[in-house]
Amino acid sequence: MDPLQLPDPAGFARRTRTRGPEQTRALGVRLAGAMAPGQALLLHGPLGAGKTCLIQGLCAGLGLTDEVLSPTFSLVHRYTGPVTVDHLDFYRLESTHDLDDIGVLELLDELADGRTILVAEWPNLLAPMLSRRLELLALPGAEPEERIWSVRGIPVLPEAVAALFPEEVATC
Repeated sequence: MDPLQLPDPAGFARRTRTRGPEQTRALGVRLAGAMAPGQALLLHGPLGAGKTCLIQGLCAGLGLTDEVLSPTFSLVHRYTGPVTVDHLDFYRLESTHDLDDIGVLELLDELADGRTILVAEWPNLLAPMLSRRLELLALPGAEPEERIWSVRGIPVLPEAVAALFPEEVATC
């Protein structure tokens, strides 16, 4: 799979919409109430879809005060406070890149031990390594600042998360 290919929206069960950065951050704050160490959140969406903005809200909702920036060039940012969040961005990685070289296997150990919440943008290289995860897909809506946020859980979508995405997606 192309590391930058977006998943098919039909594979996501529920969705919600935001209109602008403030609503996107507010969605992240609400999502924080359903997250705990040991959970992974994978974010899909084109450039400028609001993935980092959502993570800013998530970190604020978790009580973290660090400035949240996209780790596109550094690949990994760690935010610490009441909980630890590891924010990864694989946009610049090639499919042949060894994830161990950038410390991903160590982060996965910390995730498995319940010591971190792992959040990854452009996560196609990482997804096969996580048997349990939440995935969000952000796509532009009809209005310039509107985003459609779709969610799925692998293997299941927790009820607390599903409640944040009230619109059921019709499947054929």
